[in-house]
Amino acid sequence: MDLITPDFGLFFWQTIVFLVLIFIMAKFAWKPILGAVNKREESINNALASAEEARKEMQNLKSDNEQLMKEARAERDAILKEARELKEKVMADATEEAQEKANKIVAQAKENIEQEKRAAMAEIKNQVANLSIEIAEKVVRKELSNKEKHHQMIDERLGEVTLN
Repeated sequence: MDLITPDFGLFFWQTIVFLVLIFIMAKFAWKPILGAVNKREESINNALASAEEARKEMQNLKSDNEQLMKEARAERDAILKEARELKEKVMADATEEAQEKANKIVAQAKENIEQEKRAAMAEIKNQVANLSIEIAEKVVRKELSNKEKHHQMIDERLGEVTLN
């Protein structure tokens, strides 16, 4: 039970030892400990400030990145629009050129058909003329060969006419 109820002498010496310990600590250890604590507090504050700066810089970079992305999208859209317009123009030009070529081909084909038609008509006319000449020749020959028969018929008719 001596430990539970301390004596006045034990209490006195413990107090003196405690005060000496506090004096020694204040004289030799308190300043380095406070310096280390202050240094640690300062490094923590610097780290917090650096983190805040890094966060702000990241925010700025993020906004710059978003701005660059917007510009890139706008530029991409402009390029795509220009490409579409160019494609449509090229297709329209190609269609127009193809239409012109088709029209030229059709016109040339019509002209060729007309020339062939004229040539065929001329050929038909020549053949008709040749056939007509041949038929006329045959008729004339027949008529000339039948001349004697015609003379006899004419004489007979004349004889009948005078008799009547």
